[in-house]
Amino acid sequence: MTNSACPQLPGRLRNLQEQVLSNDWFVLKKTCFDFQRSDGSWQHQCRETYDRGNGAVLLPYNRAHGTVLLTRQFRFPAYVNGCPDGMLIEACAGLLDGDDPARAIQRETEEELGLRIRAPEKVFDAYMSPGSVTEKLHFFVAEYEAADRVSAGGGKAAEGEDIEVIELPLKQAMEWVAGGRIQDGKTIMLLQWLLLSKTCLP
Repeated sequence: MTNSACPQLPGRLRNLQEQVLSNDWFVLKKTCFDFQRSDGSWQHQCRETYDRGNGAVLLPYNRAHGTVLLTRQFRFPAYVNGCPDGMLIEACAGLLDGDDPARAIQRETEEELGLRIRAPEKVFDAYMSPGSVTEKLHFFVAEYEAADRVSAGGGKAAEGEDIEVIELPLKQAMEWVAGGRIQDGKTIMLLQWLLLSKTCLP
């Protein structure tokens, strides 16, 4: 292992040592350190972290019709963990890739949904899997109209994307959550936020 460049947590972390396990698509690291427990004792721990960068996710809604726009695409990790065809229904999302979150989600929305969003509304941030993945997601909603469609969407084929665009009533989307047809965490969070805010009710 090599000495880590990670910042020291004042008082509770010491002797950080870091090893890069994989640096292919994104970066997988193993980090060992001494952690001071709440009783004052020190415990040696090792953790693996997967760093894929931070991202943004957006749920477009049509207030007049009470509908939302979602995507459907193949997710290999879901496939190997029991999803029969690997196809997940999700809110539009993507990595920041150096952009600020609002600009990044405008880019991703146009690529995936064919929708040009002018004013995404930030609603919250969340770490989606903090036990092992460093990624923080920035969550947005935005109102859309038919005139905002600029293409059929579908994502970038060169990046392996083959995305189906789905428009459905918010009520039906919540029924799909209850019935297990929508199982993506970020999507469920945004659908519930929209329902609780009563923003999408016609």
